[in-house]
Amino acid sequence: MKVKDLKEFSEDELVNKEKELKKELFELNSQRQLGRVEKPASFGNIKRDIARILTVLSERKNHGKKN
Repeated sequence: MKVKDLKEFSEDELVNKEKELKKELFELNSQRQLGRVEKPASFGNIKRDIARILTVLSERKNHGKKN
């Protein structure tokens, strides 16, 4: 996901997307414990997407305070 795409989402959509990604990360961690992870790089990708979402939400929150 790109930041440009995330900025087009509403705040509710971003929060829902964050929850979905956290759930997916939890499931991947469960698979890691069992030794059945097909794409280990997906951990980093999901974590980066979550960080991007949190950054966009934080920017919106901070921008509202300045005005």
